[in-house]
Amino acid sequence: MPTPIVRPDQRIDLLWPQVHALTLLAQLASFTQVAQRLGVSKAAVSQRITDLERAVGQTLVQRTTRSVRLTDAGQRLVEQTAESFAHIARSVGEARDNATQPRGLLRVTAPVALGRQHVAPLIESFLREQPQVRVELDLSDRLLTLAHEGFDLAVRHTSAPPDNHVAWKLCVSRSLLVASTAYLKRNGTPNHPSELVNHACLPYLRPGPSVWQFERGKAKAEPERVSVTVQGPLRASNSEVLRDAASSGLGIALLPDFSAAQAVRAKRLQVLLPTWRPVGVFGDAIYAMHPWSATTPKAVQALVAHLRSGLSAGFGA
Repeated sequence: MPTPIVRPDQRIDLLWPQVHALTLLAQLASFTQVAQRLGVSKAAVSQRITDLERAVGQTLVQRTTRSVRLTDAGQRLVEQTAESFAHIARSVGEARDNATQPRGLLRVTAPVALGRQHVAPLIESFLREQPQVRVELDLSDRLLTLAHEGFDLAVRHTSAPPDNHVAWKLCVSRSLLVASTAYLKRNGTPNHPSELVNHACLPYLRPGPSVWQFERGKAKAEPERVSVTVQGPLRASNSEVLRDAASSGLGIALLPDFSAAQAVRAKRLQVLLPTWRPVGVFGDAIYAMHPWSATTPKAVQALVAHLRSGLSAGFGA
């Protein structure tokens, strides 16, 4: 299908608000939510889409009483222009920030467990210090594309942040093998990773078999490595669910320290195989990431500094 052609009597530079409205409609799938984001009426948003469709000579949005869906032509136009609009928004925001104190809206995304337990409380204290900043916090374990979906900052649990982002290391993180005292009394305590095949394990939900890898040894020597395929009564995509299941005595869980630390300190969970280091399941650090740009908005800088200060001590497990 050919690329939409703008009528020769239509000035392209007058269509930017209409294209921007279509981009937001692709993200939000709601005329009402687009109107709220733009601060205009729902009728004004509908008129912008209608004007754009007339200008390009194609239907861009399929409307029903229950849903809004972009046509192939509309989706293609959004995909070709979304990055440009995101870049313009960042550039204008950065230019404004250069002359002001931290202010404006920050859209932040973080994993559910890390976000609930650690990021959200720090954002609350940050907003008390920075009354001119507003934050929209999206908690999702789905990896979102920052620029395309309009996020200013992502907090990620990873070992290698992507090269096309500005990344700040907030703190180190490690994985912990844990179980409750009640479970260990019933089933015994494993003394070697290979013994986990005989235990009820609670793996993180990912495609394929659940394989836990461990290593031990001095830093300068080649470490001893063991891989174990584990199984058990529950797999879940959220570390809080697995932590609570392990605390109840359901089985042995491999968790990031930010989820397990409080339960370990409260003695609801016990760390197993302390001389072995779990590897490959979770990242070894917490990072804040911003879509690459020559300069970083002051509000982003301020939030990163606040997160780094709050997380600098790690999670204490």
